[in-house]
Amino acid sequence: MELLHKTFPPYVPKQGEEYMNPKQRVHFRKVLESLKGDLSQEIDRAVHTLQDDATVFADPNDRASQESDIGVELHNRDREGKLIKKIEETIARIDRHQYGYCENCGVEIGLKRLEARPTATLCIECKTLAELRERGLAK
Repeated sequence: MELLHKTFPPYVPKQGEEYMNPKQRVHFRKVLESLKGDLSQEIDRAVHTLQDDATVFADPNDRASQESDIGVELHNRDREGKLIKKIEETIARIDRHQYGYCENCGVEIGLKRLEARPTATLCIECKTLAELRERGLAK
């Protein structure tokens, strides 16, 4: 995510600017599309690397090490694939003018939170409560 801010500086709203206006939606769409493109390239690169590095080792330790590396790589690509799906869902929220609002309570998520996590769908309060529930600490 840090690399995105080198390509896309954070959006700085003008005083009195309406939240999630067309300029803001365009900004976040560009951020999300760039991130999606980077992830897609990384997945393609990884697939080619896995294909190129496929070697049959006679030594069981070398083979086990290679299988472990492949497992880690596949796990990472799976996570990236899920993130791409989430990015596509977020872009659809932009198209429906639902982006930037908590899908639980409807309040503004906030530009700073969206800059930090462009795929966020919950405001800080709802996300914190959801995490507490996951840990069994809240009702």
